[in-house]
Amino acid sequence: MSRSFLDLWMAWSLLCMAAFLHLGNASVQTWVQAGPLYRMAGSRLSISCNVSGFASATSRKEFEFRVTKLAMPSFPLNIISTADPSFGYAQYRARGPDIALTYLSPNSVLFEIKSLQQDDEGEYDCSVINPEYIYDGTYSVKTTVKVINDSLSVSSDAPASLHHNEGELLALTCRASSNTIQHTHLSVGWYLQKESDAESRLILSLDRDFTLRPGPGFLERYQANLVRLDKVGEAVYRLTIDGLEPSDSGRIYCRAQEWIEDPDLTWFSLTQKTAKETVLDVKGKELAPDKDSVVVRLSAREKSLQEGQELLLTCSVDTHNPEEKIFSVAWLQKGAELARMGPTGVLSVRPEYSQRETRGELRATRIKNTDHRLVLQYVSAEDQGEYMCRVWPQKRGPRDIFVQGQGQDSNSLPVSISATVSEMSLEMQNSVHVNEGDKLTLACKARGFKGQLFITWQRKVEQKPTFSNIIGLSQEGVVETMEDDVAHRIRASRSSKDTFVLEINDIMMADSGVYQCEVSETNGHWKTSKFVKTTMTVAPIASLVDVKLRSRNTIVTIGDNVELMCHVKGPHLAKMLTWSLQRGASPVDNILTMYSDGAIRWSGEQQRYHLRVDNAQNESVYYLFIHGASHRETGSYQCQVSVFQNNVYKQLLPSNQLMILVQNPASDLILTPTPALTTNINSDITIQCSVASSHSGSSRFAITWILQQETRNVTILKWDRDSSVTVDNSQRFSMKQTMGPNFELTIRDSRTSDGGFYVCEVVEWLQDPHGEWYHLPAVAKNIQLTLIEPAHDLLLDVKEQMLIAKEGDKVQLKCDLISDVSSNTCFYKVTWFYAKLGSSVDTPLLELNHFGLLRYSEHKDLQDLQERLRLSRPNWSSFGLEIQRVHQEDSGMYRCRVEQYQLGNEGKIEQLASAVGSSIVLSVNSTGESESRSGCASGMWISLLVAVALIALFELCALFFLALRLKRHRAKKPPNKPEPSLWTQRLMVDTKFTDDQ
Repeated sequence: MSRSFLDLWMAWSLLCMAAFLHLGNASVQTWVQAGPLYRMAGSRLSISCNVSGFASATSRKEFEFRVTKLAMPSFPLNIISTADPSFGYAQYRARGPDIALTYLSPNSVLFEIKSLQQDDEGEYDCSVINPEYIYDGTYSVKTTVKVINDSLSVSSDAPASLHHNEGELLALTCRASSNTIQHTHLSVGWYLQKESDAESRLILSLDRDFTLRPGPGFLERYQANLVRLDKVGEAVYRLTIDGLEPSDSGRIYCRAQEWIEDPDLTWFSLTQKTAKETVLDVKGKELAPDKDSVVVRLSAREKSLQEGQELLLTCSVDTHNPEEKIFSVAWLQKGAELARMGPTGVLSVRPEYSQRETRGELRATRIKNTDHRLVLQYVSAEDQGEYMCRVWPQKRGPRDIFVQGQGQDSNSLPVSISATVSEMSLEMQNSVHVNEGDKLTLACKARGFKGQLFITWQRKVEQKPTFSNIIGLSQEGVVETMEDDVAHRIRASRSSKDTFVLEINDIMMADSGVYQCEVSETNGHWKTSKFVKTTMTVAPIASLVDVKLRSRNTIVTIGDNVELMCHVKGPHLAKMLTWSLQRGASPVDNILTMYSDGAIRWSGEQQRYHLRVDNAQNESVYYLFIHGASHRETGSYQCQVSVFQNNVYKQLLPSNQLMILVQNPASDLILTPTPALTTNINSDITIQCSVASSHSGSSRFAITWILQQETRNVTILKWDRDSSVTVDNSQRFSMKQTMGPNFELTIRDSRTSDGGFYVCEVVEWLQDPHGEWYHLPAVAKNIQLTLIEPAHDLLLDVKEQMLIAKEGDKVQLKCDLISDVSSNTCFYKVTWFYAKLGSSVDTPLLELNHFGLLRYSEHKDLQDLQERLRLSRPNWSSFGLEIQRVHQEDSGMYRCRVEQYQLGNEGKIEQLASAVGSSIVLSVNSTGESESRSGCASGMWISLLVAVALIALFELCALFFLALRLKRHRAKKPPNKPEPSLWTQRLMVDTKFTDDQ
């Protein structure tokens, strides 16, 4: 067994063993957080990726992260890798530490983007590199990340500072809302930042699961219902602290967080915002001078009210040991008792206020022994005036009967209530111009209002000629979207107490129109509305972007480089640029598409092009370089810009078409002149065609040889660039290439008909930079060839004559040689022709070639005549034709042609001369017509018989000498096989040849 086979067997065994051992382990499993993961732009994105199932659990695994974006679903982008620092594309490497991939363990990593961008949305792929020989399991997993806009709004209308006395009530409101389309939860909390604390303290919060969570320092007061957080509207949260303490002094603010539940059922904080702070100052109580005396103080949350608002009065008692004492409290208006709360907490009111008590508009509560509160809702002008409270100490007597002590009055507190006459006015810009695809922002400011506000945004567009509500915002911050076609693009918010903002993203042309801000003011009992309008016009993006295509050279030579410049003027939007090429009438072909993030999708051959982008203040220039142009690059080029709007790319008008013409280089082909040639027939001739200079040493050549004669031009041979030869119906022509390059045309066994001008037409072929062949214009030269026949005289004794015969006679036609200088060494070929009277077309009847073979034509009209033909050769110089039993249809013109041949030096048969006899006219009459001429014809027949006898004698001699000569020649070398012929051959046998010969 060979060593190589043993090595192969051992390797295979080890591989099988590794596979068997691996089967005992769990397959590789890779997982990430399930998607989709919704994250806010600007927030942090974290994706953990874990793997298990490898043979080694302690070795560090290598991870890679990629992203596939919606605009390019088949083009994943490399982001970061633990194995290769250069793995990520430049756009991600440029973000530096903003993108990180950190090991949590050898089998787990955490991928982070610290500040998420809108363009980071896509499908993220975590792949683990397999260090083992076997693949078993999942090595790549994906999760989808959706980037949404931050729509959380948090505001507070509390003043910058508040001053309260100890024991009074504090009420603050906070508005928190979000327009996020996804299902999210809000958590709202109130915090206190004291000057002595490094961090703020939680007072009370409403968590995302709608549970209240008090801070550590406010737990007891929360349990005693002194600290409350109430949601009084869809987006309004009110903090109430009853019985303020001096320790409550500090900066109080509201903070809201927006949460979303991921598919793995964990909650993620999308964003958080904080409203402005309010500085709270709580003044401590003034203690009574002795243990039995009391000090009464009356305070109001607001002393100046409007009709319909709420009046809140707090009566506080300062005394020693308040927890041991019980008080009765009465509130007085203009000196008259309004309501009284006895020691047991029972409330009694003045008769005219009983209905308001029944409706819950008048309430009194004991916060603690020393603090009592009166609430009067929906106040009117009758409720204004001087207020005070009176306190009576109560002592419990026998049988739980209270004994009232001396009453103590509080300070007097004036309360003013003004009429609800609205002085509200609205302000908004008169007109606004927005570019298509930008964001529309309208600010509507209200001045002079006193009540609560509700805003409705309306618009009138071309499709809807009347105003229609698009979105509304209540006093509590509740948002109501009223037009579905803009619901996903619109947002309404209250940036401050008096300013309302409308935002519409991705403005379209259809959004043009008149926008109206309608604000309603109310206090619970009345409502008034005012509105203000503005006209919004949209400039189409096509009018803002100008695209022009230019090039320094539009006509180039094959192999040159081409530089195309696409100038794009206009705002810096997310653009996609497509380069295209149209060749003639063919469909347009896209070369490539460049996306706004720098990704490129190639449709053509990438290696042929190079890209560059130069960005200026208001113009971008996209360069397309073509390396080594060829004819394939000829055509009309165009660049087209698309802008990203409403999550799709919108095509703008394309640039101008720029025609690039790639032409062949100038030809340097020169052929060496060749002098005229003169030679004898029957010889082999070589004609030279040499290239003196050409464009390139690696050129190939295609050669065409053309014979030009007075009556015709014939292409005799073609040689293509791959050296494939095509010869036109002859095997006597051939060509070969020699050094130079030199192209030699060889004519074997030349004939007289080969004379003329030989045109050597040379076409130079070159390869373009892509390996495709192209040719330069043909260059030709003429070489004159003159062929000379040897000086032989061949004469025939055939004169023009007319023979008259009658039907059934036998007719002899004479064809005799008169002069032949070399008859003893020559061969002859004779052909008899026939033409009907009045016709100029000769038709061959029969032929006797120089080998002694007799052939008959196969002409259908002559078949009957040919069956009665006989060739008469009484001697070597006679080639008579005998027609037996002539018919009247045999009438016509007969003539013979004799060709003389001899054996050449190389044993080839060469033609020496030829001669054609004069026409013999034969007229065959019917039997009656010929009797009158019988006497004349009898003498003719006697002469003819004598001639036939002599011809036969000479023919026998000629055949004898011909056979002897052929025997000697074949002993030396067999003659060349004659060319294929359309004649049917036999030796003195009736054969026929075709009509077309």
